[in-house]
Amino acid sequence: MTMGDGDGSDVGDGSDVGGDGGGDGGDGDGHGDGPQGDPVISVVVPVRNAAPWLATQLQALGDQQVPGRFEVVVVDNGSTDGSEAEGRAWAERHPSGRWMEASTVTGPGAARNAGVAAARGDLVAFCDADDVVRPGWLAACAAALGTDDVVAGVFDFWSLNGHRPSALRPAATGQLGFLPAGLGANLAVRRQPFEAVGGFAEDLMIGEDIDLCWRLQLAGYRFAVAPDAVVSKRDHPGFARSFRHGTAYGLSAPSLYRRHRDDGARPDVRGAARSWAWLAVHAPALAVHAADRDQWAHAAGMRLGRIRGSVRERVVFP
Repeated sequence: MTMGDGDGSDVGDGSDVGGDGGGDGGDGDGHGDGPQGDPVISVVVPVRNAAPWLATQLQALGDQQVPGRFEVVVVDNGSTDGSEAEGRAWAERHPSGRWMEASTVTGPGAARNAGVAAARGDLVAFCDADDVVRPGWLAACAAALGTDDVVAGVFDFWSLNGHRPSALRPAATGQLGFLPAGLGANLAVRRQPFEAVGGFAEDLMIGEDIDLCWRLQLAGYRFAVAPDAVVSKRDHPGFARSFRHGTAYGLSAPSLYRRHRDDGARPDVRGAARSWAWLAVHAPALAVHAADRDQWAHAAGMRLGRIRGSVRERVVFP
């Protein structure tokens, strides 16, 4: 759902910094530089102003091992912080890597669609530039797509954020009392179903991944969780940033509800009431417990976003 600060679309000239994106020759060791031919799976990474973290994610992707070949398509959405130079340099060093510019249309859905259009694998996996895929992530995605059409991996929310180790949490969630869905930061799909439903909705800035998963399932395609496809998720702390992030997520829910209420999506009134109650109970303690401020800010932003989104979409979604 996120990609640093946002993403974009429009393949532009589809510039291919890494040669043909798959390499010529090699020993077929699973790094995307084996015999000529299309890769088994493509990874699409949308980027916008992710320079502080991009190199770490690209290194983790370059170290992945899969049966056959793979490619990594890095899609820039108008970065201004040095991400482009970082990504181009990496692509030049890795035969499996390609850097492309796609900045005409802003939004994660548009950027990922542009990446899929340029990619050559029949299987496509998505991750974000500011996270880190764990070893075995891509192989787990490919294996799961052997039996299912769209798969969501699981997240480690602690290792990059200074928290105590905890259980991995699935990216798949039941949203709006409706169908399960994964997040674009850890998602994989077969190309044919993806194209059959029209790819990501480019007018959704957040929630485009949930919408895609729902449309695929409504069209009869199979959704599953890949428990061995693990991504370490990076938090970006700060009260104001957490509030903005929560507000953006809150804005997306009424839009998803409006699009899918006839399919069975429903608002969770009791959950909204519990959230408001939690905010009220914990507000007085914010001055003392600084560690809880970001969580409170995100939850408050979410509630505000729901109100604003309901007005904008002309629905009632608390």
